[in-house]
Amino acid sequence: MSRYWRMKGYDVLHPMGWDSFGLPAEQYAINTGAQPAETTTNNIATFKRQLKSLGFSYDWEREIATTDVDYVKWTQWIFLQLYKMGLAEQSSVAVNWCPALGTVLANEEIINGLSERGDHPVERFPLRQWVLKITEYADKLEAGLEGLDWPSGTMTSQKQWIGKSEGCNADFGVDGKEGEKITVFTTRADTLMGVTYVTLAPEHPLVSDITTEEQKAEVDEYVKRTSSRSDLDRTASKDKTGVFTGAYAVHPLSGEKVPVWVGDYVLGSYGTGAVMAVPAHDQRDLEFAQKYGLEIKAVVKPKKEGVELSDDEAFTSEGVAFNSGEFDGLTTNKAKKAITYKLKEMEKGGPKITYKLRDWVFSRQRYWGEPIPIYFPVDFPEGVNPDDVDPKDDDCEHTIRFDKAIPVDEADLPLELPVMDDFKPGTDPAGCLARAKDWRYFKEDGKWFSRETNTMPQWAGSCWYYFRYTDPKNSEAAFSSKADEDWMPVDLYIGGAEHAVLHLLYARFWHQVMFDLGITKHPEPFQKLVHQGMILGTDGEKVSVIMSGIFFSLSHRCANFSTIMNRKMSKSRGNVVNPDDIVDSQGADALRLYEMFMGPLEAVKPWQTSQVAGVSRFQNKLYNVVKTASENDVQEMSPETTKLLHKTMKKVSEDMEAMSFNTAISAMMVLTNHLQSLKDEVPREAVEKLALMVSPIAPHLGEECWNLLGHDDTLAYEPWVVFDEELCVDTTVKMGVQVNGKARGEIEIDKNADQEIAMAEAMKESRVEAQLKGKEIKKIIFVPGRILNIVAK
Repeated sequence: MSRYWRMKGYDVLHPMGWDSFGLPAEQYAINTGAQPAETTTNNIATFKRQLKSLGFSYDWEREIATTDVDYVKWTQWIFLQLYKMGLAEQSSVAVNWCPALGTVLANEEIINGLSERGDHPVERFPLRQWVLKITEYADKLEAGLEGLDWPSGTMTSQKQWIGKSEGCNADFGVDGKEGEKITVFTTRADTLMGVTYVTLAPEHPLVSDITTEEQKAEVDEYVKRTSSRSDLDRTASKDKTGVFTGAYAVHPLSGEKVPVWVGDYVLGSYGTGAVMAVPAHDQRDLEFAQKYGLEIKAVVKPKKEGVELSDDEAFTSEGVAFNSGEFDGLTTNKAKKAITYKLKEMEKGGPKITYKLRDWVFSRQRYWGEPIPIYFPVDFPEGVNPDDVDPKDDDCEHTIRFDKAIPVDEADLPLELPVMDDFKPGTDPAGCLARAKDWRYFKEDGKWFSRETNTMPQWAGSCWYYFRYTDPKNSEAAFSSKADEDWMPVDLYIGGAEHAVLHLLYARFWHQVMFDLGITKHPEPFQKLVHQGMILGTDGEKVSVIMSGIFFSLSHRCANFSTIMNRKMSKSRGNVVNPDDIVDSQGADALRLYEMFMGPLEAVKPWQTSQVAGVSRFQNKLYNVVKTASENDVQEMSPETTKLLHKTMKKVSEDMEAMSFNTAISAMMVLTNHLQSLKDEVPREAVEKLALMVSPIAPHLGEECWNLLGHDDTLAYEPWVVFDEELCVDTTVKMGVQVNGKARGEIEIDKNADQEIAMAEAMKESRVEAQLKGKEIKKIIFVPGRILNIVAK
């Protein structure tokens, strides 16, 4: 696409960069016994060599890596802006800690209580973490989706991840616990009178306070058992479990007492960590109530009279309130409003908007990541002179004051990682950097300080790289206002559907923060989004091949990024495709053509190495046609060839715009076949246009053909082909001719020809003439431009 837009007259920014921090790179370094900086540099060199061999038109002067010191500086600078805005803070967060890997894992990285990588046990406990308050941008992130040209599925995924819900809070008292309350959120306030029990998350702070002595052992054992399971695992499990705490909640309106349970399907990190259970009108609550023999009370009935409520299926639709006291007879919407108003009036709740979105846990306890530019004061026991002690000594008693975070001065950025011989993770949740004591502790103005030993997640560097491409050498700012004005926003981003939520949401968050700070003039980073399809192996497994994540700016400026992304690489499966092998055997353009010819860009497609030979034959055929034209220098072009050429130019141009590369290649194959049929009469103009059209997809072939035709300069900056619309319109049509309903021939006539002309042409067809010989024509059925049917006896 970058080649195409350049030929269309646009300024094209087509850079390349490497998202090179993170767990995979560190783990590889550990396994090989090398430094991650070394292995990362070597891997980048390999990828770069492969990309260059494939003919990508990158501007290598704009190359960046998220591990570059100059890049880290500005990633840390953006973090400091978040900190100053109050969007980065420390918090005690219940995390998934894996001692074997020495790091916190995301919910998606845990399966059945074990780490996805290595099947190691995972524990869940509170840990000091840096979090970014992305929830404060929930409304902006949802509103910003309006007007973007993104796949509907991705838009839905982002909205669901943000999870905006409008409802109300209701405060249940705790029987025998004066002043204690259990706050729940619901979008169905109309069902409040049907609550028969309340469920708390195992990690809810009230669990230990309200559990009775009789239930304590059972509840403690249950909480411990569920602590190792991730949020995703708990919510995905069909088997919902729970334990009675022995305590009772007091209904905010009726004053009735309902039992309080603790259940694994309720998450402490979502909402209030407590839910009101209405079994008659929630299927999950119904199944739980039936499993544990809890009361079921219906309070909403269908509007239509005579419809019976089922005992086995919750009635979740809207209806009319009953068994609800003063709210009886109200429709669902009116009951919601009335009950919400009542709660507010009684100061036991009221209207509330909540979000499924959670604050972003930003700490990692690993080595290979950006150091967080924060440090803390170090205190010593009373009476100890700081000049007489050294906290780097193991026996030095001291306290790191994590409650007094100090940002690194911007002038002192970047804060670089120390070189460590042993950077393996350990069991200390402070991370392996805690062992780098000479780096961690420092003295300034007679006082000791300790650096933050957590590092940033891999997401950090990938949140803003598109900005840095516009101004990669700037030492005074992350990027200049002129670069922002010239190149932003990104008008076309091509990336995998696996980035539908996290990467795109995090990038949008950072972007919107920078917009609010006035660093960029544009509220959203990516105007148009397209997902390329997954490529599968012949056995249906995901295959590791060249994928592209591309984004463009097209307001007469253009930015593009492309990278190699590996998907489930597995030598044991034998489904790894090394581009070097294809390039060595078939050539780079054959690989490029095959990938684009496999099918629609967005489709999931099976990889068949044997089929690369097919596009290789097309290359050879096209080259030979051009060679023939260069040797014979034919200037005249027949009307038939002229029309086909202009139709092809129109088709390829439209397909390039739509990124329908497979059909663009098909159109060029048709034209090539036609030109080959002309033998030594191949017109020069036709092959020059063909060379230009094929060059964005097969640049080496295009350049070779261009040179073969006597041009000394590259065709990369030649104008794109221009077609004549009138020559693309067919003036004739082919029509089938039937005799007594059976096809007997085909004629080509002017598309405006009448029945008389059609009959005259039909009679020239030998098979039609033979079928009508000795017969009388009884009827003629003529549909202009479509069919001619002659009825004869």
